Amino acid sequence: MDKTNEQERSQMLGNMDIRKLLFKLATPAIAAMVFNALYNLIDTFFVARGAGEVAIGALSIAYPIQMIILSIGLMIGIGSASVFSRAYGRGDKESMRKTVNTALFLNLVLSSSVALVSYIFIDDLLYLFGARAINIDYAYDYLSVILIALVPFSLSVTFNHLTRAEGRAKIAMISLMIGAILNILLDPIFIFDFGLGLGVRGAAIATGIAKTASFIYILYQAYRPESALKVHLPTLHKVDFKMVREIVAIGLPSFVRMSLGGFLVIIVNNLINIHAAEDVAHIYISIYGVINRLLRFSLMPGFGLVQGMIPIVGFNFGAQFYRRLHDVIKFTSKLLFGYFATVFIAVLIFAEPLFSIFSREADPFFIQEGAMAFRIVIAGFVFVTYQVILSSVYQAMGYPVRAFFISLSRRFFFFIPLAFLFSNLFADGVLGVWWTFFTADLLTGLLSLFIFRKEMHTLRRRFA
Repeated sequence: MDKTNEQERSQMLGNMDIRKLLFKLATPAIAAMVFNALYNLIDTFFVARGAGEVAIGALSIAYPIQMIILSIGLMIGIGSASVFSRAYGRGDKESMRKTVNTALFLNLVLSSSVALVSYIFIDDLLYLFGARAINIDYAYDYLSVILIALVPFSLSVTFNHLTRAEGRAKIAMISLMIGAILNILLDPIFIFDFGLGLGVRGAAIATGIAKTASFIYILYQAYRPESALKVHLPTLHKVDFKMVREIVAIGLPSFVRMSLGGFLVIIVNNLINIHAAEDVAHIYISIYGVINRLLRFSLMPGFGLVQGMIPIVGFNFGAQFYRRLHDVIKFTSKLLFGYFATVFIAVLIFAEPLFSIFSREADPFFIQEGAMAFRIVIAGFVFVTYQVILSSVYQAMGYPVRAFFISLSRRFFFFIPLAFLFSNLFADGVLGVWWTFFTADLLTGLLSLFIFRKEMHTLRRRFA
């Protein structure tokens, strides 16, 4: 890698004004994540228009496996980015090289294994995830194809984090934009009758092509001379197992948080099947699928902001610049809280128009019930600001146990027991499921705020 470029990026991470630096790194991350979430949203829109509301439920049923393989990419990406950032701050070239090769090998093995096992047991998995006679064919058509695409998708997620860790956030942004734009262009061609007319299966094929193109681009960029990421395929099998343990330990909270998201989808789908009338259960599952995608799209700018913060935290923690560390965490927290509050207000106002977009027949039940559920589900998300911040900060610093505890709090400690409790306490069990989201977010937010205040006090003492 060119030494001048490396020195410039080191100077940028360690000396540039915190606010300017955060926006410099976060803006491409925000754009990339918005585009990435946008493809999911438009994918859902085209499926709804091409096959109706019931097909949206099929995407929701296939979602857990997608979340698990995405979790692998996220775990390895965040873990390796943390190791890489701190090695970058120290100027340790050998550790930087080992980190990249180890991350690539580990991702290939894990994501391929999960995809293969899932394909073998696909029928059993679909039933477990909540599929029933009315939507199982749609779910099979989608999942049987998307499993192939998830390996390059997981790899691209890992390399996106590593690319941002070296300060090349624009490359990460372009990679995700390539995937999103290509997916949007291919969807109507593969789904609708004026094209290939493949319906839900066509949506999966379009996604697979787009995700593969995204990975090819970012891998190509890792080979360029100006990159600090040194991929050496002939020695890929020579894995540093000590580094594997460190990467997994740091990234494990993200894996648990994301894969628990998939597990939650399974729980919610099955609780809906239990408590909703048989003739509308599939509609409620489709409502939940739309909510998931609208949430991802509307909240991605906030998560992109945090992604911009992570390399700053990792570098400055490694360099022991504690005042800069404190300032960037505090500033990011304020911005994130404000953004989540703005999203909540927007959903209160526009919930019905948003749901009407995904109804081919303008079904009043789907639109009204969906809008009500969306308002309840998103009401508590503003309280999760400090959980998102803390989990990311701990991972960037290399504190896996703390990050693991924070990540588990919302989905494991609170959501799962409350979902079973509320769905049985409420006369309308499905309504109880929606209120579980708000309650879990509120409790998680209060816990995280308490820990956040203590950590910020500790940082102030270090530079006082």
